[in-house]
Amino acid sequence: MSNQTLAVYLGNLVDSTYTGVYHVNVSIHFYPADKSYDHSAVEYGELDNGYGLGSVADLILPISRNLPLNDGLWFEIENSTDVESKEFLIPQNVYRAVLEVYVSFHENDEFWFGNYPNEYISANNLTGVPGNGPFREVVVSLDGLVVGAVWPFTVIYTGGVNPLLWRPITAIGSFDLPSYDIEITPLLSKILDGKSHKLAFSVTNALNVWYIDANLHLWLDRGSERTQGKLLEYSDSPLSLSLLSNFTGFDGLFITNVSRSIRYSGLVKSSHGVVTTKLLQEFKYSNAMVMGNNGNQQILNQVIHFNGTVDAKTPSSSILSTNSLKKFTLDLYSDNIDKGNGTYDSVANVTLGIDETRQKTSKFGTSSSRLKNLQNAQGNMLVKGNLVVSGLGSTQQEYHYISDKSCYFRNVSSSNYTILHDEESNTCTYNKCLPSFSRRALSGSTYNCEKKGLI
Repeated sequence: MSNQTLAVYLGNLVDSTYTGVYHVNVSIHFYPADKSYDHSAVEYGELDNGYGLGSVADLILPISRNLPLNDGLWFEIENSTDVESKEFLIPQNVYRAVLEVYVSFHENDEFWFGNYPNEYISANNLTGVPGNGPFREVVVSLDGLVVGAVWPFTVIYTGGVNPLLWRPITAIGSFDLPSYDIEITPLLSKILDGKSHKLAFSVTNALNVWYIDANLHLWLDRGSERTQGKLLEYSDSPLSLSLLSNFTGFDGLFITNVSRSIRYSGLVKSSHGVVTTKLLQEFKYSNAMVMGNNGNQQILNQVIHFNGTVDAKTPSSSILSTNSLKKFTLDLYSDNIDKGNGTYDSVANVTLGIDETRQKTSKFGTSSSRLKNLQNAQGNMLVKGNLVVSGLGSTQQEYHYISDKSCYFRNVSSSNYTILHDEESNTCTYNKCLPSFSRRALSGSTYNCEKKGLI
């Protein structure tokens, strides 16, 4: 192995309000190859028919800013016209490629899902209030061609909405930000020429600031020095967006609906043979926002549906078929109630959820899994002069995971910094209770059987 560089950046804020010192330990784990495992069988397709099944990528390229830097390596997207990119070069014997995208939103877009429409801000002469509405989309392009999109999960950080909600149970994803995979194997023909190419990122309706970077996972054909590819089909439907706006003064209703789809297919010829891969991304988004109490009250209901499929086949058989159905939900209620004498009561209720069903079919058989992760949080703070006089927060969370091979359940609740209940189980008594769904469906999955407490 050649020398490698590990870069770690942890920003710190020191001022009259926020002070602190980080004590950090960094551990690097190396995993040596398993000598008992026949890697050549995977590399030459005896186990995976040339699609990397059962193996990790041979090479991972960082798609981020270059060293040396005095801050993070991620790209910074500061507005809706900002485009950040990275040139890269891949070996000419790649037969599969997956882009793993990382997304993090902050400052004026930390709560993008609750941002007001610009017409509301303008009509009420508001200043210093984040706008551009509540819809955001990360767009990924390769040499100017859109290869995929990310409609991100609404991660709420530990100070978000009401800090008392997230002590000690933090919001889903706040300590482990999700990443998003895009299968770009059908587009390999465009980057197998031995020349540099460019991956670029932008964010629809963005305000300052979005941090974005990626990892490009590559599988190499050990049986040839060069693979070949061809793009067979490409379709990128534009955003279909509708906005219903009805407000008087600071109170009103806003309904936003958005949809889009991206699909393409291509073939790769390697020592494994000719493999044709198809990708489909379908998105649906809805956001209903009600403003009341002279603009001090906000009620928000948002749902994001995602349907992602990847199909790979040879001229004679199917190699791999995967389907991921995701549903991201957010219900938010917040209100600032004037108590007089310069004090107000800040009330907040949040429901945050992920529901994801996965199915994979290969020569090894079919596997299915479902994850449901749901949080409910309630809190209130009495505030005077920008200082919290008193407050109380409580959170409840249920985590359910079921698959062919394993199960996990946890139910935990807290109030006023104290864990009240914590129940955990990994017992599987329902092995046949697996998800069944239409691959074209965006409304979620259903189960062949249901048992109390499982889903």
